[in-house]
Amino acid sequence: MLKQILIPAIFGLIGTAILVNLGLWQLSRAEEKAALIAEMETRIFLPPVPLPDAPDPEQDRYLPVELAGRFVQDHSFALAAQRSQGPGFHLISVLETNGGRRVMVDRGFLPEAARAGLVVESGNVELAGNLHWPRDANAYTPDYDAGRNLLFARDVGQMAALLNTEEVLVVLRRTSEPMPPATPVPVYEVRLPDNHLGYAVQWFLMAIAWLGMTVFFLWRITRQRDQGSGRT
Repeated sequence: MLKQILIPAIFGLIGTAILVNLGLWQLSRAEEKAALIAEMETRIFLPPVPLPDAPDPEQDRYLPVELAGRFVQDHSFALAAQRSQGPGFHLISVLETNGGRRVMVDRGFLPEAARAGLVVESGNVELAGNLHWPRDANAYTPDYDAGRNLLFARDVGQMAALLNTEEVLVVLRRTSEPMPPATPVPVYEVRLPDNHLGYAVQWFLMAIAWLGMTVFFLWRITRQRDQGSGRT
């Protein structure tokens, strides 16, 4: 009889311990993610530095940079909306830097009605902004609409291939243009997926359920044993 109780008890306790540890690990990851977000939000407003030669999507995300060059005709639009202005687009333009590089600049919000007669080229300009690799796309994002030159998400790799640039996107914060064609929408906060607390709660609930089922199973074994003893 001891074996009938001991094996399920050990199995139940080990399972509960594993689930609790998974919950604790998710809590630890939540703390790490919160620290990372705080660090990145501090980085957003640091003084800008020259554009790195090979920006890294993880290490340089939100890095403030400054650069100079001219905007050329190559551009695209990414679907967007502003509360006060309704539907519109992110204007994604190609900047040919004074150093001979081609990078993308999110110049800001453009209302739908402003697309007609839009002039995107410029003379030499100086600008500052934040490096960004947005995670706008998901499994349901439509494909690029070539007829309207319209993207439904800011996917840096896709945009770079379309516009023949480096996989570098600068979200504009400041420009020397006297009349910018779009209204800059600077980066003000960090948006990273942070579901660790929710996952931790799920693991802890599973641990409680596992432990509860173990106790119930042991209770049934004990009860059946007692009933068997009573019949004899």
